[in-house]
Amino acid sequence: MAGATSGETRGLHEGILRRQSARESSARTYARALPIVPVRARGLTIEGADGRRYLDCLSGAGTLALGHNHPVVLEAIRGVLDSGAPLSVLDLATPVKDAFVTELFRTLPPGLADRARVQFCGPAGTDAVEAALKLVRAATGRSGVLAFAGAYHGMTAGALAVSGGAPDVQAARLPYPQDYRCPFGIGGPAGAELAARWAESLLDDPKSGVPLPAGMILEPVQGEGGVIPAPDDWLRRMRRLTADRSIPLIADEIQTGVGRTGAFWAVDHSGVTPDVMVLSKAIGGSLPLAVVVYGDDLDTWQPGAHAGTFRGNQLAMAAGTATLAYVRENALAERAAVLGSRMLTRLADFGREHACVGDVRGRGLMIGIELVTPEPEQREPGAPECGGPDGLGGAGDPAGCGGGRGADPGTRGVPDARTAPTAPGMPMAPAARTPYPPAPGLAAVVQRECLRRGLIVELGGRHASVVRLLPPLTISDEQAEAVLDRLTDAITAAARDHETHGPDRQRHPGADRRAG
Repeated sequence: MAGATSGETRGLHEGILRRQSARESSARTYARALPIVPVRARGLTIEGADGRRYLDCLSGAGTLALGHNHPVVLEAIRGVLDSGAPLSVLDLATPVKDAFVTELFRTLPPGLADRARVQFCGPAGTDAVEAALKLVRAATGRSGVLAFAGAYHGMTAGALAVSGGAPDVQAARLPYPQDYRCPFGIGGPAGAELAARWAESLLDDPKSGVPLPAGMILEPVQGEGGVIPAPDDWLRRMRRLTADRSIPLIADEIQTGVGRTGAFWAVDHSGVTPDVMVLSKAIGGSLPLAVVVYGDDLDTWQPGAHAGTFRGNQLAMAAGTATLAYVRENALAERAAVLGSRMLTRLADFGREHACVGDVRGRGLMIGIELVTPEPEQREPGAPECGGPDGLGGAGDPAGCGGGRGADPGTRGVPDARTAPTAPGMPMAPAARTPYPPAPGLAAVVQRECLRRGLIVELGGRHASVVRLLPPLTISDEQAEAVLDRLTDAITAAARDHETHGPDRQRHPGADRRAG
């Protein structure tokens, strides 16, 4: 900080962290793993109270599409402040709101924008999920919901009920297709086909115990679930399945929206038009804002059926309009697709040489690296060692060295030549293999090693073993290389320590966090 000595800045930093630990709830999360005190930020860079600078690949959990304090966002906010406009207006119409809705509708998938309605909710994404569930139940007169294993939709009661960590069963749970830890053990198109057939059977079997639901909610890319992109063909299958049975399809684009995955909305990759879209995070341009967009045929609510005091946040609407327009006008979604593919390619190359990298996957600038503990006894007899010239991984990886590392970056693992026969009409399936166990302790060490190198990353996945990158869409080529340099160096250092001291010291990744 300007004019302060290193001792003074360090004292300020440590004092604030100490008071936070003493005063704030034990439910705090990021503050435990990331003991920093941000005081200034611009773009990808954060400066802490201790004077250190960091490259921020957390981006407010995906909220900061344009990075910190982008000039167009600051200008939009100042414009509202200087105009004398009211800052909170409930659900009254204003020029600021009108501009936001107009820009939002300009970006919506074809077939939805021309018949859409928008509901402003409480300011968090979980509020929008609650509203969407309430909406489809009111419109259909039904109560049940279809959701997916590994999902994350928020922290309020209804959102938790359809998330992967639900404490009890209030929704019918379906398998979400993936390669590395495929629930059917095969991955690829065959695994996605089985997942689709499971859903169809559940709905069409009169003895399944699951009556026709009010809706289906899914993430086009599971974020907190471990950065798992849904196959486009499977998404189209879910769209046909729900449309044929008059089940509203809810797409949760809270984290995937506004260019993050290489398309403006992640459903655009598959050409799917959902009945309902749940939006938050980046649409507020770094300020709290959440909306539900849905087809007018579902608009059966009576006045006051859903409300929220803070649904009229004018600063967030202005910042959101600026962000949406900037992403659209500067083709940042297309930029995310190109740069994300390049980053995934480099990480896949790195993963081939490091047995602790089980899988590299993602879409656009939503990237995940799953860390594992290789166990040679899991390999099939005669299978190659992980990291060797033949141990490339991929959906059909016979050595279990990590699905996706030898695959087409930006999408999912591609089966190799080793296939097993399947039922008639089904695509050839890769040979079954057992992936290595997740390594949450190693992932926690990697996160700490990244922080030491001035890089902020998030952890996710079923066992918190996936290192996640969510950089702003404005990240430059040079900054992307710096991020990858620091990340790969951190993984190398953490893996070396892991091998030297063994996995036992890593088994309780929360041990160092509890003090924070």
